[in-house]
Amino acid sequence: MGERKGTNKYYPPDYNPKVGGLNKFLGTHALRERARKIHQGIIIIRFEMPYNIWCEGCNNHIGMGVRYNAEKTKAGMYYTTPVYQFKMKCHLCDNHFVIKTDPANLDYLIISGARRQENRWDPLQNEQVVPETKETQKRLFDDSMFKLEHGSQDLSAAESAKPRLVQLFDRNESLWSDSYSANQRLRQVFREKSKELKSSAAQDRALLEKSSLDIPLVSETAEDRKMASLLSKKYEAPNATETTELIRQNLISSPCLPSSFTPAKEKKALKALSEGKLKMSNLVKRKNNDSQQSKKKTESESKEEEILDSKIVNNDEQNEESENKKQKVTSLVGDYGSGTDSD
Repeated sequence: MGERKGTNKYYPPDYNPKVGGLNKFLGTHALRERARKIHQGIIIIRFEMPYNIWCEGCNNHIGMGVRYNAEKTKAGMYYTTPVYQFKMKCHLCDNHFVIKTDPANLDYLIISGARRQENRWDPLQNEQVVPETKETQKRLFDDSMFKLEHGSQDLSAAESAKPRLVQLFDRNESLWSDSYSANQRLRQVFREKSKELKSSAAQDRALLEKSSLDIPLVSETAEDRKMASLLSKKYEAPNATETTELIRQNLISSPCLPSSFTPAKEKKALKALSEGKLKMSNLVKRKNNDSQQSKKKTESESKEEEILDSKIVNNDEQNEESENKKQKVTSLVGDYGSGTDSD
């Protein structure tokens, strides 16, 4: 509250009223530190963020309603309304962002340093009641035919929305016609929820006291129960239905493409298709070339097989001839020996 110091009731003994006032006599300003740049046309004010933004310096979210010490300057005029500009520093980094008023659209514009989080939509899409623009109001006042057409459009929109409004009204009546029973149902839900919370809190407290710990506990999950049963050697094996379901889930989640088809290859193929590098004519030519090459390979392989078969046949014939020669020689030797014995 430093700006109130200039309006106190104390006047020093050497005060001279001819100077024009106490602030002039003391050489200070009524706004004190807020007016340290007033010679540049800048006043320090407390600015409240009008909507959610993203800081471009640290990429952090700054919510609506966060307050900053901003330098306020006059940036221009919109007819007779002054346009003000506010410069402030982000509280999470050293980035500065500048916001300016927009009297034409009753809004604020971000000049630099930040970007707006877009949560806007067309109210006509949500069937909201939208006030008429100034141009429409002028035409309604001046043009009687436009006023008649506008009124007929409003009547048709009201007639089309009437069945939906009746359904909503009936549903509301069926749910809230008896306020006592509706309140009783809601309180019952809240009671059950509070009982669950109290029981879980008591269990957590008992566990922490037993373990001599002082840490917050999270809710228990099926994975935690399974891990605890494994650690305590009380794990029950899943039955056949569970195993088949697990196998089925693994098959569904497994990729249909081979492991060699990496995401990089997929991106490259999609890029080639999008740029038109792969055409049907090229694919047909490549297919024909592949088929011709495969035919040549099969022909060469068949020739090699024939040559191998002929070599094998020749080798077999040569082996048979050598065996026959050996048999003849042995028979001659045997006959000669037998003849000598007889003599």
